[in-house]
Amino acid sequence: MFLFSALFGRSREVRRLDDALRAAGLHPALMPDAVKIAALKLLREAGHGASPEPAACRLAAEMLSYCILGGQGFEDENGRAPALTLEARLEAALDAGDSLDARLILLALHARLIQGSVVDRYDLGATFMP
Repeated sequence: MFLFSALFGRSREVRRLDDALRAAGLHPALMPDAVKIAALKLLREAGHGASPEPAACRLAAEMLSYCILGGQGFEDENGRAPALTLEARLEAALDAGDSLDARLILLALHARLIQGSVVDRYDLGATFMP
């Protein structure tokens, strides 16, 4: 599959997610392609269509960026209000147990990309399984 990408370029969906990651303050190279593909699959499974639109990619990119950068890093890149919004989304995802945001958090956790401060603050670990 990676050879295919090398020959024909990145898919439109991956490019959309890369753009959304940049907009959320995370350089796309800091996220492995396998995680991007898994995030796009989660978006499709959540009903965002076969080719998730930029708005859906933005929602996923924000949550993943918050998890990877941590609260302070995300706030430094995006400002206080967006950081508070993401913290509320994260708390709601943990309360809901099974949502797109919860699955994205779990993806970051299992990919070992999640910031230690996020793991500690929200007490994430093996017990967090949506």
